[in-house]
Amino acid sequence: MLFHSSIRKDLARSFGATVVVLATIVMTIILIRTLGQATRGSVNPSEVMLVMGLTVIGHLTTILTLSLFIAVVSTLSRMYADSEMVIWFSSGRGLVSFSKPLLRFAWPILLAIALLALFVWPWSNQQIQDLRDRYEQRNDIERVAPGQFQESAGGKRVFFIDKDSPNNQTGRHVFVSSIEGAIETITTAQQGQIEWHQGERFLSLQQGQQMLRNHQTGEVRITEFKDYQLLIDPTSKLVNTDVQSRMISTLGLLKAPTAINLGELSWRLGLAFAAFNLMIMGLAVASVNPRVGKSYHLAVALFCFVGYYNMVNVGQNWIASGRTTLPAFMLLLHGGAFLLAISWLTVRHLNLSWRSLFTLVQPKTRSTA
Repeated sequence: MLFHSSIRKDLARSFGATVVVLATIVMTIILIRTLGQATRGSVNPSEVMLVMGLTVIGHLTTILTLSLFIAVVSTLSRMYADSEMVIWFSSGRGLVSFSKPLLRFAWPILLAIALLALFVWPWSNQQIQDLRDRYEQRNDIERVAPGQFQESAGGKRVFFIDKDSPNNQTGRHVFVSSIEGAIETITTAQQGQIEWHQGERFLSLQQGQQMLRNHQTGEVRITEFKDYQLLIDPTSKLVNTDVQSRMISTLGLLKAPTAINLGELSWRLGLAFAAFNLMIMGLAVASVNPRVGKSYHLAVALFCFVGYYNMVNVGQNWIASGRTTLPAFMLLLHGGAFLLAISWLTVRHLNLSWRSLFTLVQPKTRSTA
């Protein structure tokens, strides 16, 4: 039908353009943030693009939801401004009849949002955390760069070798500072190299001195040496990181229904429900008087989106802290949003206003002669 095809074509053009713009903005912001993390040493500089790509994939749910909402509002608003809606209304099409072509266009997007939130979101978070953990679990010598102070994985040791050093396996003018409890050790040497003894790695230092300082007693002891063996990486086991709920699969959240896991589950399910409810709200928000201007309904649309998404995040915290339960919050927020969207759409479809509603409920008074 001409009605369905024209609506879907306009929605597709608007949705595609919005996705490109929002994805570009999000990628730029995430790239800047990832470069900052790489500068602080949290991300491998050679894996910046990979981390950025995984982060963008995790945020596709928000991008697609906002793009669909903007596409509905902008498309119908343009039709109101160009008087196309008047033509469709005069031909017997009401505002509710636009929901059918809209659903036919949006159901693949809604399905993609649900799959991204339930399956891709935890996978991308897990991949990013694995990359960060692998970079953090480098041994101390791999962190050393000539001419730079580098901190060890545990944060208790600092290395420095001169810029003239050929690589990080052999160095000149070596500086090592470490803290064990109240004892601070500062070791300097003319040169040093990596050696292996009985399967363990040592830093062999030549022609240097070592200063031990007890911060509790204030005692200082200085020792000179010709050759000194410093054990590197006394434990080569991987450091186990706490598995966060956002990295657990949806099935794992269902198998371990703790308060924090249920809060994460409400957030993932809420993204899919929010996308559907916002699509219905878009029909009602776009139905405005063309002479009012575009800024009014765009401001209302922005308020609806920001308020809805903030409530999804607030609900996650409430469920995680035990202030409410998952079924109660899902029914209250998303069920209430659905009823509000349907009621708002019905009022717009019947072309009602607050004044007309007030006159309907106002009792009639008989005039006296």
